[in-house]
Amino acid sequence: MVGTSDLSREVFADSSSLNNPKKPKRNKYAFICAILASMTSILLGYDTGVLSGAAIYIKKDLRFTDVQIEVIVGIINIFSLLGSAVAGRTSDWIGRRYTMVLAGVIFFLGAILMGFATNFAFLMVGRFVAGLGVGYAMMIAPVYTAEVAPASSRGFLTSFPEVFINAGVLLGYVSNFAFAKCPLWLGWRLMLGIGALPSVALAVFVLYMPESPRWLVMKGRLGEAREVLEKTSTSKEEAHQRLSDIKEAAGIDKDCNADVVEVPKRKKDEAVWKELILHPTPAVRHAAITGIGIHFFQQACGIDAVVLYSPRIFEKAGIKSDDKKLLATIAVGICKTVFILISTFQLDKIGRRPLMLTSMGGMVISLLVLAGSLTVINRSDHTIGWAVGLAIFAVYAFVSIFSSGMGPIAWVYSSEVFPLRLRAQGCSIGVAVNRGMSGIIGMTFLSMYKAMTIGGAFLLFAVIAAIGWVFMYTLFPETQGRNLEEIELLFGSYFNWRKTLRDLKAKEAAEAKNHEVVV
Repeated sequence: MVGTSDLSREVFADSSSLNNPKKPKRNKYAFICAILASMTSILLGYDTGVLSGAAIYIKKDLRFTDVQIEVIVGIINIFSLLGSAVAGRTSDWIGRRYTMVLAGVIFFLGAILMGFATNFAFLMVGRFVAGLGVGYAMMIAPVYTAEVAPASSRGFLTSFPEVFINAGVLLGYVSNFAFAKCPLWLGWRLMLGIGALPSVALAVFVLYMPESPRWLVMKGRLGEAREVLEKTSTSKEEAHQRLSDIKEAAGIDKDCNADVVEVPKRKKDEAVWKELILHPTPAVRHAAITGIGIHFFQQACGIDAVVLYSPRIFEKAGIKSDDKKLLATIAVGICKTVFILISTFQLDKIGRRPLMLTSMGGMVISLLVLAGSLTVINRSDHTIGWAVGLAIFAVYAFVSIFSSGMGPIAWVYSSEVFPLRLRAQGCSIGVAVNRGMSGIIGMTFLSMYKAMTIGGAFLLFAVIAAIGWVFMYTLFPETQGRNLEEIELLFGSYFNWRKTLRDLKAKEAAEAKNHEVVV
């Protein structure tokens, strides 16, 4: 017998779930596609991690001020806004796959320019070009993965970009330590320039991936979309259902079996940006608030202040040696990578809401502990061992708790909530907000903690994280196990989304009982 409680945990929300209540095996082909697509996120992670240590040596070599260091560290996120803003339209034009190739090429050029930089202006040009590539990569990786992944493992697969961001951060930290002993003029240039190598490899690997089935349907190439869906689904029945749902969302007759069709064109007043920003329906407005809001709070809680300025924070906590600061920073990267891997396997088991709320709550606590311990250290004229140990522990706890929930869920959730016709542009806005907040924090953190003390800065982040917890608890529906087209039904009721979810589960239960009677 299939009970209601079983159905609430069911990973599929289509007709195949009624025939097979057991959890399906993950599709290996979809897994490989998600891995390759998400590897583009290494570019952002590496740049973020490597700058935390390279900044020490750039400041010494080029005699930069703290303000110039802030700008160099954080400006790439502002530049990436342009990349993410145009990436949505680019991906709708040339396809998701070639957009990823373009991201790799652009970042390659940026890394080369940064490696040869001789002054502030030259380095800024390199940061601008690299920022464009980062913006493209951050927008397209979760979109492609969400569109390829079956509903049963969508959370698992769309968390991969955050996994590779963390892997890139760790590689950047290791690069700092590896090249720290080089001559001053050479070490930081190697740290930055070597980032060009993975971007070339990624651009080549992406060429072997299939195009997104949803993009193919949007272009009327139903035959190709059908082939991709059959490879990335767990059964032919699921592939058929996914194709039917995508065709319906694209305005194509669900019963159409032609390989190539002409997709209905939009009227002028149905332009994507008008639907998304100017005249959204209640459902689209709700989706935009959650899909964009989660990116805002992911960064506004100060995660990049810790990642970008770990050496400074450890120095404030009492670690003076450059080597020891870099080693302690490598431990930050290890914590982030380990915990992101753990959470990746829990997204489709536990659900989005429990993980995001637990993670945000834990971040509030760890930020309060970090703020308190740093304040004690700051106000003391001698070393206080317990406060130093507590501050270091709070840093590791903060990045670990972030990576166990908010880190991957922001990308997973925002890639799920927008309707097909608005997904690329909606995600590009979310990435723009994400990178914009990261850039603002990166370019103001040093000045902020000098103005309000380092403990006060982290207390502010704790307050923002607490507000974020209330925001998500109130407005965010659970999307676990729902196909992308069905998720649209959960939005628009704001505070009453729980009733909609109960209605969907009741409908599934009724269908299951009817199926049992037929069997």
